[in-house]
Order: sequence, then structure tokens, then C-alpha cells
Amino acid sequence: MKIVMLGAPGAGKGTQAAMIAEKYGIPHISTGDIFRFNIKNGTELGKEAKTYMDEGKLVPDELTVRILLDRVSKDDCREGYVLDGFPRTIPQAEVLDGKLREMQDGIDFALDIEVPDEHIVSRMSGRRACLNCGATYHVRYAAPKQEGVCDACGGRLVLRDDDKPETVQKRLEVYHDQTQPLIEYYAGKGVLKKVDGTQELHKVFADIVKILEG
Repeated sequence: MKIVMLGAPGAGKGTQAAMIAEKYGIPHISTGDIFRFNIKNGTELGKEAKTYMDEGKLVPDELTVRILLDRVSKDDCREGYVLDGFPRTIPQAEVLDGKLREMQDGIDFALDIEVPDEHIVSRMSGRRACLNCGATYHVRYAAPKQEGVCDACGGRLVLRDDDKPETVQKRLEVYHDQTQPLIEYYAGKGVLKKVDGTQELHKVFADIVKILEG
């Protein structure tokens, strides 16, 4: 079961990816985590990626796919995996598909967690993070016992720059421009499935399970 998670930033795809991974015993693979692992452990791929990052350049799609394929070739991925945060663009998806075809493999499901922009702006601007321990809350869905104070350590809670409405709006614009075309791409491959991401967390997951087991 090879799955790609799609959806705007803040749609909840990372949370759902983690729940899928836990239920089916397959790895939740985030490109950010793979990069950090390879760089920290000084692998050849990590060293290559670091040369670009040290110069402030984007890691080329071809190298990113090589790092990803190295990860999915591990024994724990035999039964499948959930890709979170990759591919982000059509060229990345094309390179990935080409390499998977060479391995006589392919993506089984592309799950699009659909959430309107206004929901995402509201959802993300309600987040609060503890400056001290990093715990996160939401003023509406998971409020701390005392406003502005972390339940865990008593630290001050703040609205992070990444979650400010103007920043979220910019991230959404990039998503619609670069990443949303992947929805049509995977629809053309016959593997796209849409899920209503405005529902309660466990209802979204129940809908995903129906798709995967249907």
C-alpha cells in the first residue's frame, strides 16, 4: 500500500498520515525527516544534499527522489509507506513515477484532504505554541486551561509567525500555484481519492480507512 498525501498546508495531512502509518504498520515518510537523517549521519546522499543547502539552494528534484527511493527500498517499506510532503510539484511526481516504474512499482493511492482556504486560515491562526517546551494548543479545539499559559510547563503561549493569517495566505498561494496541479495529475493516473477534511479528525480517518479497505 503506497500512499501519497495531498492537501493544503494546515489541512491535517500529516496527522492523518501518522494515523494511517500506525494502523497499517507502515512507515510515515516525511522528506524533511529523511534529509535530516542523511545529513546527521553523514551519508553520501546527505553530503550531496548539504552542498546545495549550504549554498542556500534548493536540493534538485532528481537528488530528492534518489534520497526518497533509498528510504523506500528499506525492509520496513516492503508492505508500503505513506509519503508526506513529497511530491510537491508535477516534475517531482514525474521523476518519482519514472523511478518507481523502473523498480516495477507505483503509487496505489493519492489521498487529497480537501479543506477550503478560509477554514485553513481560521484553523492555523488559532494555534498557539509554548515558547518554553514547544507544546501546541488551539484556542478553539484544544485550548489550554489558562489562556496564554502552557498546561505542561507554565510557559507563555504565542501565535507563531508561520501561523499568522498573512503568512498562511502566502503559503496557500504557493500551494495553489505549485502543488494543487498534482490533484489532476494523480486523477489522470486513476489513483486520486478525495476526503472531506473539514470533518472531525476521527471521521476524516474513518473515511480514509473506507477508501483504503474498499
